[in-house]
Amino acid sequence: MSGSALYETFARAPLAFDRGEGTWLVTDKGERYLDFAGGIAVNSLGHSHPHLVAALTGQAAKLWHVSNLYEIPEQRRLGERLVDATFADKVFFTNSGAEALECAIKSARRYQFVKGHPERFRIITFEGAFHGRTLATIAAGGQYKYLEGFGPKVEGFDQVAFDDIDAAEKAITPETAAILIEPVQGEGGIRPVPTQSLKRIRQLCDRHGLLLIFDEVQCGIGRTGKLFAHEWAGVTPDLMAIAKGIGGGFPMGACLATDDAAAGMTAGVHGTTFGGNPLAMAVGNAVLDVVLADGFLEDVQRKALLLKQGLAAVADEFPEVIEGIRGSGLMLGLKCAMPNAKVNMALRDQHLLAVPAFAAAHRHRRGDRGGAETHSVGRQGPDRRDYGRSREVVLESADERSSLHRPVRRFRRRSARHAGRCDGAKDQAQGRRAFEAARGQGAGDDLRQAFDAHARFLRRRHAPTRRRDHHADRHRDAARPF
Repeated sequence: MSGSALYETFARAPLAFDRGEGTWLVTDKGERYLDFAGGIAVNSLGHSHPHLVAALTGQAAKLWHVSNLYEIPEQRRLGERLVDATFADKVFFTNSGAEALECAIKSARRYQFVKGHPERFRIITFEGAFHGRTLATIAAGGQYKYLEGFGPKVEGFDQVAFDDIDAAEKAITPETAAILIEPVQGEGGIRPVPTQSLKRIRQLCDRHGLLLIFDEVQCGIGRTGKLFAHEWAGVTPDLMAIAKGIGGGFPMGACLATDDAAAGMTAGVHGTTFGGNPLAMAVGNAVLDVVLADGFLEDVQRKALLLKQGLAAVADEFPEVIEGIRGSGLMLGLKCAMPNAKVNMALRDQHLLAVPAFAAAHRHRRGDRGGAETHSVGRQGPDRRDYGRSREVVLESADERSSLHRPVRRFRRRSARHAGRCDGAKDQAQGRRAFEAARGQGAGDDLRQAFDAHARFLRRRHAPTRRRDHHADRHRDAARPF
């Protein structure tokens, strides 16, 4: 037996956090980290948001759980609010994104069944996707590292290359029921699907009698500057899976559907024990109070523009480390010119948390410079070395209570004033030398030093230094109208 009673399914960093404050996490040793990971797209309003805390504690004092055999008023209210704000007519609440995807998959197959086409059960998906960890959703994602060792792959999923709409059209057969896609791929490397591609997929579905399923588990709930990412394209799905951000850190998810798409989901064909429980519904409603407030999404767009400009300036200065920035809104990724594990470690050493995009379908081709070519590794096994060559680092900051505009302005003024704002030209020169050294192999330590010049000012200038400052922020946010 190993030293831990837990399954060894996570390669955990040697960090334990005691509390969270807005965009900051504080370890059990009192060290502060700026959290750009957001619990992997979960903490949409930051940590310990006072409105969410009040909603959760207030509900906890009244009722935790009651079966869906009875009415749950806050569930009905949250469902109606989601319907009012989206394309949907019906909502089914779950505990996670994977369960929301399972519901969407079942809804699509059941739709075809009740329409007189029981033979239509197959779903077209796209390479680089991540749809969950259940047997059905790992089959939908198609990544071999998640499929290996779990027996026969669940039947019914046909995968084509990312953004290859011609291939998707050719993959349609008399057995096809739906097309499933993330409007912005998360684990696949923060890759937005072009607007015209989403429109073509919608047209394909309409032409062939298929349902269109959007997976907005990661990119939904304001992360891109719209309530849901697909709104930027002006394309609406028939079914949509959401989770993560809708709970703001509390486990919950939902499947949204049109009346027609939900036609087959009648009493007894699907269910949940904990989905839609009073605690989750209280938090979900509190999240929407904030996200749907006037000006909130516009503020996300403003912060996103500043952040992207600042990151692009860093990429311009250090092209041997960062090839570019991609993503939408505050769901951004650094496209790395070297293994992203090195970059992520360097960020963490400077108390900035990000998330590597471990896309098995993408691998750095050594020797490429500037062109940033990636290519598929096919059915190669889950070799840890290949994960190290993954090339994206994900930055997903909290939408609310974020002070990102200040460090971003600093990034923008970096070229002219950087030396005076940090520890002088010596640090800047040291950073440049380290990035030069980082071009070679085994240069992880030098790479971490190189981030000093950019991370030191961020940490010193923007970390709350006095507890009274933090309390003042909390009181000000608590007084905001929602």
